[in-house]
Amino acid sequence: MSVNSHFKSMIEAVGQYETLLQEVSEEVFTQSPAEGQWSYSETFSHIFQSNLASLIAVEKCFLKTGIINKKGTPWQVLAILFFGRLPPGKFKAPERIASMVKIISKEEASNLIVKFRKRLSELKDKVDKADRDQMIKHPRLGLLNAKQWWRFIEIHTKHHTRQLERISRQLKGER
Repeated sequence: MSVNSHFKSMIEAVGQYETLLQEVSEEVFTQSPAEGQWSYSETFSHIFQSNLASLIAVEKCFLKTGIINKKGTPWQVLAILFFGRLPPGKFKAPERIASMVKIISKEEASNLIVKFRKRLSELKDKVDKADRDQMIKHPRLGLLNAKQWWRFIEIHTKHHTRQLERISRQLKGER
């Protein structure tokens, strides 16, 4: 798939976030479905703050302020990027990322979405121009180049739409 295809996929996924944001009340948005589980609010905080940080990584690759790596990418990471899915199971966000998560209002979530869409649009045409050997370290996946970060953002965004569906079911008392 091309950078533009991934862009369209991300915009479509973000549309799902926007729809949910319009459909739930502020109270439901900040309500945790169960002890120790993230609310919609915390999930929005995580996904859009992480995605904005990932876009900074994309930009650093384009600006050639990353690490030169000619060794390639491990096959496990290539498999995730190829299949477009994180491995099955629940993963805890790395501590640095988890510490950024907070309860935000629907308005704050909407503002993060606007900021994310804007940055995504600004960088879309630059991704293909980045040197493939310019890489920035991902907390779990290791060194990624601009195209790999771009693909990761898409995978990550879609991954959390499934989490939102799970939160919705739990809040309704379903399994």
